[in-house]
Amino acid sequence: MRELAGDLLGWLDEGRAFAVASVIGTGGSAPRQPGAALAVNDEGEAAGSVSGGCVEGAVYELCREAIRTGEPVRRTFGYSDDDAFAVGLTCGGTIEVLVWPVPSGSPAAPVLAAALEAVRRGEPVAIVRALDGTGPATGVLAVFEDRVLGDLPGLSRGSVTAVVAPEARAMLDAGLTGTRTLGCGEQEIAVFAETYAPPPRLLVFGAIDFAAALTRAGRFLGYHVTVCDARPVFATPRRFPEAHEVVVDWPHRYLARTRVDSRTVVCVLTHDAKFDVPLLEAALRLPVAYVGAMGSRRTHADRMARLRAAGLGEAELSRLRSPIGLDLGARTPEETALSIAAEFVALRRGGSGLPLTRTAGPIHPAGRAVPGRLPRQGVPGDAAYDAREGRPEVRV
Repeated sequence: MRELAGDLLGWLDEGRAFAVASVIGTGGSAPRQPGAALAVNDEGEAAGSVSGGCVEGAVYELCREAIRTGEPVRRTFGYSDDDAFAVGLTCGGTIEVLVWPVPSGSPAAPVLAAALEAVRRGEPVAIVRALDGTGPATGVLAVFEDRVLGDLPGLSRGSVTAVVAPEARAMLDAGLTGTRTLGCGEQEIAVFAETYAPPPRLLVFGAIDFAAALTRAGRFLGYHVTVCDARPVFATPRRFPEAHEVVVDWPHRYLARTRVDSRTVVCVLTHDAKFDVPLLEAALRLPVAYVGAMGSRRTHADRMARLRAAGLGEAELSRLRSPIGLDLGARTPEETALSIAAEFVALRRGGSGLPLTRTAGPIHPAGRAVPGRLPRQGVPGDAAYDAREGRPEVRV
């Protein structure tokens, strides 16, 4: 709903009724992910998309109906559904859509407005709605890092504070949007949480030409990119115009004072032991998503020996991606940046790193792999690939 924030805030300011259709679940090769949204106001004006065009007309009509009745709607479209096929979802996937109306003057309006203002400012917030056993319920929560606004029907404030809000904050920290079933005493409640967090961070250490290419790739992928190097002659905004910030400091000192989280990517491109070893010693002990280091296999072996001597254990060392990147045969800085970005995207999304022609099943399977773990390279018929019921072996 991030792209709809401006439109929805305008409609709220004008006192208009509207409905928002949010993708709450997907299957197979669905065109959009959970959180994609289409909004329609009481004059028929639309904004956003739930399917990239496949079922927009049908969802638009559901929104118009929800505005008229004031009742929410939950609907699944899929390739095996005659109605869905008729409206054009021929991509081989399914999407489940929650359509929820916001009548003019609704108690949910100020809660939603506060959440959307946070989204527009780039502040972290989760928007939570309840789903009962037969369909969606009314009510909305805006869960911030330090407070909760709104309510969910049938839940006490204690359950909201002790159960729903902590789960929403955990999803927010991980950058996840989706449904959860939560136990609140003897009661269970299903909720859909849309999370909006600042962009994940890409920390690039080493102000070299490969860093410039990786900075461009990271910004294209939506990361907040920082370049850090201790040498002021190289670490300049002029050399890295695509970086959001360029920092002159010793890498390990900067890492110690900057904010990181479970989505942060750390790329060490200096391949100089006096910079690398203190930096990697710190990075491998932090709860970040990815730590990769550039260098030859000889450099990597020397680096590992130095890190062991510094006291790192095998579990910590196993997190290091070195030599950095996937095997694309990359030569140029741009190709190398693509190789590195492909690796940390695969880790973030649970991809195998294999060519799709050598995999089977849905292109976007739910829970195919554990985010943060990249299966070893292999093809059907290889021992590693065929292990574990035909799935690639996972390297921890």
